[in-house]
Amino acid sequence: MCRTTYRYVAILIGLAALLFAASPPQRMEAAATHESCCGVITPAGDRLASTLDSMEVESLWLAHEHVNWETGEPDRGASDEGPGNHTHCSAFAAAAAKKFGVYLLRPPEHGQLLLANAQAEWLAGGVGRQAGWRSVPNMREAQRLANQGQLVVVLYQNPDSHVPGHIAIVRPSEKSAQALDENGPEIIQAGEHNHNRIGVRIGFENHPGAWPNGVRYYMHPLSQ
Repeated sequence: MCRTTYRYVAILIGLAALLFAASPPQRMEAAATHESCCGVITPAGDRLASTLDSMEVESLWLAHEHVNWETGEPDRGASDEGPGNHTHCSAFAAAAAKKFGVYLLRPPEHGQLLLANAQAEWLAGGVGRQAGWRSVPNMREAQRLANQGQLVVVLYQNPDSHVPGHIAIVRPSEKSAQALDENGPEIIQAGEHNHNRIGVRIGFENHPGAWPNGVRYYMHPLSQ
C-alpha cells in the first residue's frame, strides 16, 4: 500500500472517531429506543410464544362462524345463523389456558355468549384467586411476566352486561418502552379480526373505553 493510501485511510479513521465522539446523546437515545421495556425473553418465554403460535389463531376461532370453543374449528354449517357466531376472543383465551393446564372460566360452566364479561367477573372474584390467578398492577409488569413465560391475560369488561367485552393473551415481546407506552403489551387474540401479534391499543379498539385505563391484567404462574 502506498504512502498516499495510508494517509487517506488515517484521515478516514480520524473523521469517523470525531463523528462518533461528537454525538453520544444521539447514540444513547438510539440504544434506549431499542432496549426492551420489560426484560429479555427467557427460555420459558420462548416456549410460551411457541405454544401460542401453534394454535394458529389467524385461521381458527374465526368471527361469524359457530366454533368448537377448544379447537376453534367450525362446528356447524356455514348457513347457521344461531347465537354464538359473532367473535370468539373468550373461547380462544380459555382454550389457550387449558393448553397450559390452567383453568379459565369456559364451557360448559359458562356458554360462549358474553363469556368475556363473565371471565372478567370471575377473575376479579374469589373463585379466580382460588384457581391461582392474580391481578397484575400495570402493563409493564404484564409484559415482563409474559417475557418470563407466565400466562397473562388482558381483558375489558363491558359496563353494559348485554354487550360483549374482550379478552386476549399477552405474548412475549422485547418491545421498547416507547412502543409499550404507545400501543401496550403485545397480544395474541381472536376477535372481529384475529391477530397472532398486535398491541393492546389496536386489539381493543372496537371497545370504546377499553384502552388504556379500562383494561385489566391477570396472571397465572406456569411451571417452568
